[in-house]
Amino acid sequence: MSFELRPHTADVAVASRGDTRGEAFAAAADGLAAATCEEIPETGERFAVTVVAESVEALLFDYLDRLIYERDVRGVLPVDNEATVREDDGEWTVEASARGVPFAAITARDVKAVTYSEMRVERTEDGWEAYVVLDV
Repeated sequence: MSFELRPHTADVAVASRGDTRGEAFAAAADGLAAATCEEIPETGERFAVTVVAESVEALLFDYLDRLIYERDVRGVLPVDNEATVREDDGEWTVEASARGVPFAAITARDVKAVTYSEMRVERTEDGWEAYVVLDV
């Protein structure tokens, strides 16, 4: 499971990889954290989120958007993300958890939103890849 931050015009893109869709999603969420903060301390409590959507791309968007919401409401940066993705009868679900690092413990940049620009989730020879552009 890994991610790479890539410059994207005035925004930043996250290209993530994993053996499963869930690992690729969790790596994208770790990329969101890395786009927000360079050094992440070992503090914070884990919390869980569940998101449901009509497609796998919508699920990635809604999942990352939910983490931004949790960041804003809880006042924490979601890090050390774990996720499981499944599809049942055309409905996609991600069950995930993250460690919420309090904002008081970090110096953060503002990531405003997730975008659908160039978003993709696809199977490769090595597993799964996801690509998402973040509005900074």
